[in-house]
Order: sequence, then structure tokens, then C-alpha cells
Amino acid sequence: MATRLSVNVNKIAVLRNSRGGAEPDVVRAARACLDAGAHGITVHPRPDARHIRADDVLVLADLTREYGVEFNLEGNPFAPPRAGYPGFLALCGQVRPAQATLVPDSDTQLTSDHGFDFSGDLGALREHIAALRALGCRVSLFVDAGDPRVEAAAALQADRVELYTGPFAEAFAAGHADAARACAGTARRAQAAGLGVNAGHDLSQANLAAFLAAVPGVLEVSIGHALIAEAMHAGLDATVRRYRALVDAA
Repeated sequence: MATRLSVNVNKIAVLRNSRGGAEPDVVRAARACLDAGAHGITVHPRPDARHIRADDVLVLADLTREYGVEFNLEGNPFAPPRAGYPGFLALCGQVRPAQATLVPDSDTQLTSDHGFDFSGDLGALREHIAALRALGCRVSLFVDAGDPRVEAAAALQADRVELYTGPFAEAFAAGHADAARACAGTARRAQAAGLGVNAGHDLSQANLAAFLAAVPGVLEVSIGHALIAEAMHAGLDATVRRYRALVDAA
């Protein structure tokens, strides 16, 4: 199966929220990405509403249905509801995303920077996965490359794992020839356990082709920060088309 490109538009909302109001328009940006060939849209609404808000999730869900593409909703299932944020499971119940990607981040984290710890009691995580699957969502768990327990995601009834590729990107930028070794090994073990493999974090035009060549069978890459930064110079349409060319050639 060819790798799919899902564009994360969180950074558009960061810029909008820095001034208030409605510009830049998150939906307009997402539409530009889809018109340029993106296979889907990803957002990670955080409880503190620092970028994507719950109301954005609703309209973006409508947009992805209009285009007939996948909506990937990321979040921490354990984060409690609060004003303006009904909770991750409640949001998924409202919009029924094609994929729910569970990430163990906290309010204080600047960005997602680690995967789940599969040691200890996983009963609560299993319950969240079951509830999301009952909504019709495909469930993916954010995991660290090199995690010795990645197969536990299959035992929890998750459908996929998403490899945290931040360390890969850092190693690749430093010129390490084996930068993707841990990702490739973890992907093979996950696939052997019956899991699909996604990837995301700090993937860019500079490293994406090398990553996909080294890590076979990646079903989806979710890319936001680098893509939006590059698009500031080249434009969304041209930037998304270049990413499509990279994943299509992998």
C-alpha cells in the first residue's frame, strides 16, 4: 500500500490565535492542502486550546467529509475535560474521525516528544481504545522508536502505531548513516504483530525520502511543522505537491 500524506494544520491555528480573530483561516489552509493532493488532514486539539480548538475540529471534520478524505484526530485520552475542551473521547464521538491517534502528552509539553510506556497497568488505555473503536475510529498509538514492548499495542487492540520520528530527524540532520535504524526495527516488529505503521514529527522535505526508503510499509506520514514552515516560502500548493511526489516515489 502506498504511503499516505496527512497534513497537520495546527501551526495555522497558532498564527491565528496569536492575534485573535479568524485569520489565517484554518479551513481555507486545509482546503488548499487537499486541493494540492494531501490525502487527509490531521489536528491535535489540546485542552489549553493553544492552537486547534474544539470548534475547529467540527468544521474540519465537515471539510474532510466534503472531500472524502481521512480526518486524523490526535490527543491524550486521559486529559480531563475543561471549559472549551470536552475531552478527547467526546470530540471523537462528535466527529467520528477515520483515525484517532492517542498521544501521552501533558499540558506543559511544548510538543509531543515521547510515546506510550507499555509497562505497568494498561487497563485504562485498553478501555479508551475499545471506546474509540466502538465509534468506528481506527486507533493508532504514538510510540518511541526502539520501544522493546511495541507489540503490546496489538494486545491492546490498537490498529496502528505512529513512530515518533523526532530522534530520527535529529540524527539525520547530524549526518548519521543509520539514522532510521531504530524506526525500521520497530516498524518491522509492529508489522509482525499485525499492526499498521504511521510516522510523524520533524519529517521534512530534507529527510522524508530517506526515511521512507529505510522504513518500508509506512502507511501514513503526518506532517505539519516543517511543511508549514516550508510553505511560508514556497506556498502551500507547491509544498504539498512536493511532499506528494516524495511519498508517491517511495
